[in-house]
Amino acid sequence: MKHRNQVFDNVLDLVGKTPLIKLNKMASQFEGNFYAKVESFNPGHSSKDRIALYIIEQAEKQGILSPGDTIIETTSGNTGFSIAMVSIIKGYDCVLAVSSKSSADKIDMLKTMGAKVYVCPAHVSADDPRSYYEVAKRLHSEIKGSVYINQYFNQLNIDAHYASTGPEIWNQTEGNITHLIACSGTGGTISGTAKYLKEQNPNIQVIGVDAFGSVIKKYHETKEFDEQEIYPYRIEGLGKNLIPTATDFDTIDEFVKVTDEESAHTARLIAKTEGLFVGYTSGAAMQAIKQLGEEGRFKKNDYVVVIFPDHGSRYMSKIYSDKWMKEQGFFDSINVEAAQSIEYIK
Repeated sequence: MKHRNQVFDNVLDLVGKTPLIKLNKMASQFEGNFYAKVESFNPGHSSKDRIALYIIEQAEKQGILSPGDTIIETTSGNTGFSIAMVSIIKGYDCVLAVSSKSSADKIDMLKTMGAKVYVCPAHVSADDPRSYYEVAKRLHSEIKGSVYINQYFNQLNIDAHYASTGPEIWNQTEGNITHLIACSGTGGTISGTAKYLKEQNPNIQVIGVDAFGSVIKKYHETKEFDEQEIYPYRIEGLGKNLIPTATDFDTIDEFVKVTDEESAHTARLIAKTEGLFVGYTSGAAMQAIKQLGEEGRFKKNDYVVVIFPDHGSRYMSKIYSDKWMKEQGFFDSINVEAAQSIEYIK
């Protein structure tokens, strides 16, 4: 495609090539240089644009997809939006099984993009017939001419980031990157990016971010799936109650766990200090940097890249809602001033 004067054939030509932006304030108390790979600059406002376009185009090349077919997927919201966007341009129907933990903003966006949405209970086991995994499988068996993306168990999820995110970060840092910090949900983003970067320099430290209530960190350390680790948590798109094969644990050096509350406040702080309006998992990734920095893990010449996966607009009814934050008990004596920044003139 010719992109003269920033004129494009459609929104899909804008996927990828997201900027690396220096974090001037959030990590100023730590040694090292810190940069964010801001994935909200994708047209669908998240890193999931990369896998949606890549997997669908691979299916087309293999003759698996034809115009008029239906694409089915499980999603916490972002992948679904990206698939819906690609489906519009390419002429496919889109059916999504969504976790009830997804924000109302995300669900409304999916409907706006023309997707048929099935909202499934979040706090059930992965093999429960009501889980979004099982609902997607059932819909795939019932809908003729459908393709199930299955991002949690699809090698192409990793390949998409190996082909794009990894090379972009390597080139943008001119090979100087020393640390990659990224959240792990399906694991595709961190695994594909890490695989490419470690092929260039095996000394790069890759640190995954996990949630309390998720099995990922312990599985990485012990190779044991421990159901006792599982309990409800609020962060979307981070951690899992199963082990996705789209996570290549061998490319990840360690995992750090972060809390719902601290991640929410850190996301809000990113907006107020860096002017970047980012999502819940971006707050989680930055919270991991704060915890590592407080442990003295970074040195003066380190070049740390953190992936900010999506945009804050998808969390207006959650972490950017003072009402929701209060309901979660996230406004304490330290953070209460955040809820007092509006005055109404009568």
